Amino acid sequence: MVLSGEGSDEVFGGYLYFHKAPNAKELHEETVRKLLALHMYDCARANKAMSAWGVEARVPFLDKKFLDVAMRINPQDKMCGNGKMEKHILRECFESYLPASVAWRQKEQFSDGVGYSWIDTLKEVAAQQVSDQQLETARFRFPYNTPTSKEAYLYREIFEELFPLPSAAECVPGGPSVACSSAKAIEWDEAFKKMDDPSGRAVGVHQSAYK
Repeated sequence: MVLSGEGSDEVFGGYLYFHKAPNAKELHEETVRKLLALHMYDCARANKAMSAWGVEARVPFLDKKFLDVAMRINPQDKMCGNGKMEKHILRECFESYLPASVAWRQKEQFSDGVGYSWIDTLKEVAAQQVSDQQLETARFRFPYNTPTSKEAYLYREIFEELFPLPSAAECVPGGPSVACSSAKAIEWDEAFKKMDDPSGRAVGVHQSAYK
């Protein structure tokens, strides 16, 4: 059995794009949107990845009693920025148990946490393998959830090699997103509207943000 941390970022506004939340009401509404969609993303991954190896995963941050308490916290207290780190409520709860370098480490999404060079190399490979013309005409080849970047195009090609039926693609949710945001949260920052990047480095507050 493995304890896994799914849900903490959704409950406490832990993703870096939450720094752009214009007010507490919108932050709360976004946490609700993220929680309601979690079964299609992180929870599906946790369940399938663990079950494939006969391991049981448990997600304490999604315990119903915990959620009942955590989602009643005043969303104003979950706001980050102005010197307050994302997910600071949860960090404060565990800072006496963990080294400061762990308790107060900036949010890193899994794809970034394995090493920035991994993501940078994937982008370079995609740029080499997908032409400008292919991306410009992607809507004809992939009319459903059309990829908007060369990296996304490359992943979609691999997906369709393994699952060629259109019904397979229709089982995968999509839409514009920056640093794991919902499509609605794109409205929080004008710069987000020009991006479509799952990496937390797409948000300017990241310590290693894209230049």
